[in-house]
Amino acid sequence: MKIGIIGAMEIEVTTLKSRMNVERVVTKASMEFNEGTLEGKEVVVVRSGIGKVNAAVCAQILVDVFNVDIIINSGIAGGIHDDIEIGDLVISSDVLHHDMDATGFGYGLGVIPQMECSDFVADKELVELAQEVCKEVDPSITTRVGRIVTGDQFISGVEKKTWLKENFSGFCAEMEGAAIAQVAYLNETRFVIIRAISDKADSTACEDYPQFEKKAAEHAVALVTGMLRKLA
Repeated sequence: MKIGIIGAMEIEVTTLKSRMNVERVVTKASMEFNEGTLEGKEVVVVRSGIGKVNAAVCAQILVDVFNVDIIINSGIAGGIHDDIEIGDLVISSDVLHHDMDATGFGYGLGVIPQMECSDFVADKELVELAQEVCKEVDPSITTRVGRIVTGDQFISGVEKKTWLKENFSGFCAEMEGAAIAQVAYLNETRFVIIRAISDKADSTACEDYPQFEKKAAEHAVALVTGMLRKLA
């Protein structure tokens, strides 16, 4: 088994690299893929960069070049659900593109034309494993399983936040997850997306996000390494 780990934050990826035995480094599409072992598992650790195109390119390289069996993507997101607070964790039940809009051709919001699937369901075993490890790493952190919505937008307004909640029932919003999930779906690769809530996706988002980034990275590293230890 080989696991691809896509991190959103440089501090997160740097910490993971410092803990793994890096056997080779491959630069492709301006991304640095670090291949080796971590917690006794074969892994490839990479930072994709921001946005859906970067994320999709990164995920496809993991599949084509490194033949990964699993993709774990961790990062941060803005909370959409009413009960979600800064510091909570959201594990993907499914992921979709909130900025996919072909309604002019009669499709529903978020529906990708000419595809059988538009909401990409995460691997059940990986979701359950992430829940288990979250409780062990820090029981004080509230963890939820729910829909993650993705678009090439930083959500920082109440109007857009309300629209996402009403149209997609999203738990949180971010900028890479659905692209990674779509690539995984097309390649029949198991995946899970995990997000630490850095802000409330409202007018305070720009202030809250940078303050929480370091703490979120620490949570992500603890969660990913914990999952690797338990993966059969």
